[in-house]
Amino acid sequence: MTCNKFGLLAASVASVGLIALSGVASAQGTARPAARPAAPAASAASAEAPIPQGPTIPGVCVFSEEGAIGLSAVGKFTQQRIQQLAGQANAELGAEKTGIETDATALQADKTIADDVRQQRTLAINQRAAALQRKAEVRNRELELTNQKAIARISTEINPLLRQLYIQHNCSLLLNGQAVIGASPSMDLTQDVVRQLDAKITQFAFDREHLDQQQAAQAAGR
Repeated sequence: MTCNKFGLLAASVASVGLIALSGVASAQGTARPAARPAAPAASAASAEAPIPQGPTIPGVCVFSEEGAIGLSAVGKFTQQRIQQLAGQANAELGAEKTGIETDATALQADKTIADDVRQQRTLAINQRAAALQRKAEVRNRELELTNQKAIARISTEINPLLRQLYIQHNCSLLLNGQAVIGASPSMDLTQDVVRQLDAKITQFAFDREHLDQQQAAQAAGR
């Protein structure tokens, strides 16, 4: 839409389409496996053998929850589901955005409307655009909350598996794999957790959180 003197309309409507997806990727992240040896920096060294590992340190174990979630079947399912929900939110916002743009374009093209009527209609369109902007922000928060709850659910499935592996491997110290540059595979519990998690659960049903409904219910209970 071409910007005009009613800048709120142009700015709000133009930005709405991207809001529902913002933050989802960062909330989910691109999960990476647990600590691995760093790849050789020089391209000529890419064909060299992997960096040799030192001896396993007895009692020291490594685990990356982010890596386990990202590599697991249920983690991949969750990411796909979040993207699906984000697509639905964008479709909802896009339909309203198109309606606002259509009405704004028609108003701009109509040269027969009296100035006072034009101002009233412009104000109404601007209010719709502002309301759509607020809805987009709510949808974004809903998606972020949905993602957080889904990840928390997976974490509850991981915890007993990790505890059992900690005991089986006779660990005395458990390091966060996301904070470790490299570790011997024999010390890394992440892949074992992934295998057991895949055998335990691959997906679960969840829908987008609805903050507007929660707020309405809270208001009704006052």
